[in-house]
Amino acid sequence: MGLEDDFLKDDLDDEKTIEYIKNYLPQELKEKFSDDEFYYFLDLIDEYYSESGILDVEPDEEGCVEVDLGQIVDYIIKEAHKDEMGDYDPEEILFVVQGELEYTESLDDDE
Repeated sequence: MGLEDDFLKDDLDDEKTIEYIKNYLPQELKEKFSDDEFYYFLDLIDEYYSESGILDVEPDEEGCVEVDLGQIVDYIIKEAHKDEMGDYDPEEILFVVQGELEYTESLDDDE
């Protein structure tokens, strides 16, 4: 698979993730964020996982790694403010982070 194919696959994965998150969100938040914001949030979630070292943590005996969603939310809010994307409500961003996590776990369940 070439580099271009990888990018197309990543874009398709992001589209599916965003669709899942939109369905996960409470009704009052479904139209609150633009697709661009969702892509931005996904990038920040990926960035957090890469930079926090969580990907290097050894799973426990059940194969689980403890993820602090509050830290991910704080990271998104801090970066969004720094990048002048806006100031977001932590409770609203928590739903986005939870939706992304649920989607990822649903993929693991399919394997």
